[in-house]
Amino acid sequence: MEEITINRLLKILRSRFFICGLAILLEFVQLLVVFYLFNKYSITISIIGYVFYIGVFLYIINKYKNPETKLPWIIIIMLFFVMGAFVFMLLTSDNQSKKTIEAYKKNKDKMKPYLKQNKALEELKKDNSDAYLQANYIKNVTELPCYKNTKVSYYKIGEEFHKALLESLRKAEKFILMEYFIIEKGKMWNSIYEILKEKAKRGVKVFVIYDDFGCMTTLSDKYYKELEMDGINCMPSNKFTPVLSKIHNNRDHRKITVIDGIIGFTGGINLADEYINEKVKFGHWKDTAVKLEGEAVKSLTALFFETWNSQTKNVIDIKTFMDIKYDKLNEKCVVAPYGDGPDDFYEDSVAKYVYLNMLNSAKEYIYITTPYLICDYEILNTICNCAKKGVDVRIITPFVPDKKTVFWMTKSNYEVLVKSGVKIYEYIPGFIHAKEFICDDMYATCGTVNLDYRSLVHHFECGVWMYNADCIIDMKKDFLETLNVSREIVNPETELGSMKKILVEVMKVFFPLF
Repeated sequence: MEEITINRLLKILRSRFFICGLAILLEFVQLLVVFYLFNKYSITISIIGYVFYIGVFLYIINKYKNPETKLPWIIIIMLFFVMGAFVFMLLTSDNQSKKTIEAYKKNKDKMKPYLKQNKALEELKKDNSDAYLQANYIKNVTELPCYKNTKVSYYKIGEEFHKALLESLRKAEKFILMEYFIIEKGKMWNSIYEILKEKAKRGVKVFVIYDDFGCMTTLSDKYYKELEMDGINCMPSNKFTPVLSKIHNNRDHRKITVIDGIIGFTGGINLADEYINEKVKFGHWKDTAVKLEGEAVKSLTALFFETWNSQTKNVIDIKTFMDIKYDKLNEKCVVAPYGDGPDDFYEDSVAKYVYLNMLNSAKEYIYITTPYLICDYEILNTICNCAKKGVDVRIITPFVPDKKTVFWMTKSNYEVLVKSGVKIYEYIPGFIHAKEFICDDMYATCGTVNLDYRSLVHHFECGVWMYNADCIIDMKKDFLETLNVSREIVNPETELGSMKKILVEVMKVFFPLF
């Protein structure tokens, strides 16, 4: 037992995660020490420091965008004065990301000719004004159109998604695009990798993006070179380097597969064995995904190249990937894929307002699945008001947590929600990782966006909003079946002990930063 513990400790100490983290910590401490010494022993610098402190304080009050992130920074600089202001500037500097932001905006401009809105939006306006307003919001803030000529299929578990994904990958003739937060060697990824290698040999263009931080414990530092040796274009997104920058907090949490521009997948499912229950980590893993077939896939292609062309020197000419001819489908639904990301890249909190718009338009019911329920006041208050109006609001969260402190944070919101009439359930078999809103048999969204600050503020995310898609009834049916194996929270005030409640109250203040 002792030998196993020592081996684990050595493994941690040798890991890239530990080495990079230690390097960043040492850099941070070094800068703090230098700043402290200058400030302490120089009257002039001390005066400048206090002017700087006042300037930063006023900047946070008046301009720093997200309201929930103001409070923790205000507390920090009030406690530590000039040093706190210095820490704020240090940890919110975007010097490392300016080139990426510029490249991202240029790439988005190049996409515009391929993403023109057709008559679908105009026709939707005549059909349903609420649906039109939601779709129009997505089109205006993301510059991604809404589409009619698209079929949507729903997968209620990772195993179903995995099977459908393999079948679709085998049909690829021109190109395959894959962008995922986590990839880990095992049954799921190995089966996908074998197809990608075979397709690359046959001349199919294959591109893979994985988040470098998300895969830090699952893949080697140079894993992308292994894929490149097999003819696969590969890029670790937002390469993690031991340099102080806020961009390290902005991870690529998207899950996208595009095949020949005509088939696309997205949802909560990463490419690792726990997502298909081949490996048990937190009980039974429940996750979901959707497959798009038709014109709406074009927006998933655009989101993929937003990432690829803004972070690599190997910039790809998108014409081949975007100029696709689509067969006419007899589908009446309207589909609007959307992307979201940090405020340096996206002016609006897109996913947040997609969710809020659905809550505000709900008339009969709105069903929500989320692994984390740590949202800001605006979302929490809107959910409560929705229930108070008489809308049937139900939320399913995990019974088996993946992170205990995050689970406590989730439970801390139960009381106010239940008192407002919201019904909350925990998925008894294990961990539910699905991110879905289903509303009035008419609207739904499925994607990568959790109800927490990481997804709603810091990460790059994506999702698909749907109106009148046949699969919405399938999603509702799956939700109701999941309720049958979930426990309802009846006495939310007893879910946390006194000490945990105190700890959570402290954590709530600083959680928006992380």
